[in-house]
Amino acid sequence: MPTNHITERYAVSPQVAPQDVAVLKSEGFRSIICFRPDGEAPDQPEANLVAEAAKASDMAFVTIPVKAGTVPDDSQIQATRASLTSLPTPIVGYCRSGTRAAQIWALAEAGSRPASDILADAARAGIDLGGLKSRLEAVPAPSMPSREGARHFQVLVIGGGAGGLSVAASLLKRDSALALGIVEPSEEHFYQPGWTLVGGGVFKAAQTRRREQDLIPKGAVWLKNAVELFRPEAREVVLKDGTVLSYDALIVATGISLNWDAIPGLTETLGKNGVTSNYRYDLAPYTWQLVERLKGGKAIFTQPPMPIKCAGAPQKAMYLACDAWRRRGVLKSISVDFNTATPGLFGVKEFVPALMNYVRDYDIALHLGSKLVAVNGPERIAVFERKTETGVDRVECAFDMLHVVPPQVSPKVVRESAIAGSDGFVEVNPETLQHVRYPQVFALGDVIGTSCAKTAAAVRVQAPVVATNVLAFLKRKDPVSGYDGYGACPLTVENGKIVLAEFSYGGKLAPTMPRWLLNGQKATRLAWWLKKYVMPALYWKGMLKGHELFVAPKPLKSGKK
Repeated sequence: MPTNHITERYAVSPQVAPQDVAVLKSEGFRSIICFRPDGEAPDQPEANLVAEAAKASDMAFVTIPVKAGTVPDDSQIQATRASLTSLPTPIVGYCRSGTRAAQIWALAEAGSRPASDILADAARAGIDLGGLKSRLEAVPAPSMPSREGARHFQVLVIGGGAGGLSVAASLLKRDSALALGIVEPSEEHFYQPGWTLVGGGVFKAAQTRRREQDLIPKGAVWLKNAVELFRPEAREVVLKDGTVLSYDALIVATGISLNWDAIPGLTETLGKNGVTSNYRYDLAPYTWQLVERLKGGKAIFTQPPMPIKCAGAPQKAMYLACDAWRRRGVLKSISVDFNTATPGLFGVKEFVPALMNYVRDYDIALHLGSKLVAVNGPERIAVFERKTETGVDRVECAFDMLHVVPPQVSPKVVRESAIAGSDGFVEVNPETLQHVRYPQVFALGDVIGTSCAKTAAAVRVQAPVVATNVLAFLKRKDPVSGYDGYGACPLTVENGKIVLAEFSYGGKLAPTMPRWLLNGQKATRLAWWLKKYVMPALYWKGMLKGHELFVAPKPLKSGKK
């Protein structure tokens, strides 16, 4: 029963038997679609038996029977399109030989992207669908839904965090007449870059919190709900309460999800037993409590594999703690470890020397390729898997304080949808931030599947790019602005000094200030007041209000890809 991948999300197979389901599960498939009617052959397993096996393996199963020798009709194509959008991926479709499963997939994809791309995907899998070319080319782009009761917006923004609010404000400043909706379930908005400073005793937690309603841009409609399902082929989203929203253009800014449960024992010990994290509003004050109380012993700081938001935050927590201990005269009594799953201290090599100076000054034991895999809070034991020249060692470390940064993934509603790429994040053109398969979909912030940094500084530059490209799309024009991958991380190395890391795609340095004023590759005292006072003010009153902080969107360099 060989499977043949057409895309990362869809494969085809000849007839599947109940005993084959476990094999499909082991290969990573999460859903099965049966395109073969029962009774075509005497030895053919019935679909309901395969469905039972799928249920036992916790896999989704759908039947869309298509008679052999026929071309799928519109109702079958629509059913397939809906299944490809809603079912957990990757999906395997089967019939007698796999041909019908490939044909109906192609017809379901038609209209959402060029026929040449669909045929090319099939050809790379060794499947010739050339006979469908004229039919694929004749399918228009998906029309606006006529679903009764569906509420329509010209622009629908999913997420009311930094990305969603800033791009919404940017759009409405350019066109105040836009019918724009923002889907966001939370009643509170947080300035998350400030949580590091809460954990360092500089901010109070309350300074990082605002009411969401006070930040919704004038002219936007706030839909206090969460998305349950994306239907990009129909230009719809379905909310948790069943409400259907339609749109001309969709902007996805859902952020990234913190996967605390990925580390056994962590969730139940957070906030006690010396285990904390600046990645949560309620825990950042506990970090500072631990720093203030610790006079000796072992302090461990961790960083998980990428991607994570603000890749410098795990280090900032450590540097601020060490500086506080040094000022109190207890640093020499505290053994500090930094365990990072990454192969280097920082992803852009030009900033590593300045950071290594502080690693040495604070006498920090640096463990590269070291991933936290379990926590025993009551016993105060952290378990790591550390890469060595000969393999991976499992190491248990006792601690008095443990600062944890959890693994991070794309939100489930995104990673299990049609808009996700193979990594689970929204599959956008890295320059235009427009979806590569659904031109009506755009995205920004931590949820995009590009190599850029996941920081508020990146959002600051992405927002006007998305805003101008969405407005061009609504006028049926090609994208006009380009994003170069800019990101920044002000690494606070001590109270009063930062290393300002600014870079773009490929790790290219991208300084925004004259070198004589601020050399980002050295610890600089000048910029501390910017981080403590000016940056929060610019965040609350600048970026979220669409002022764009003196950042004008740059024109495309390479054209739409």
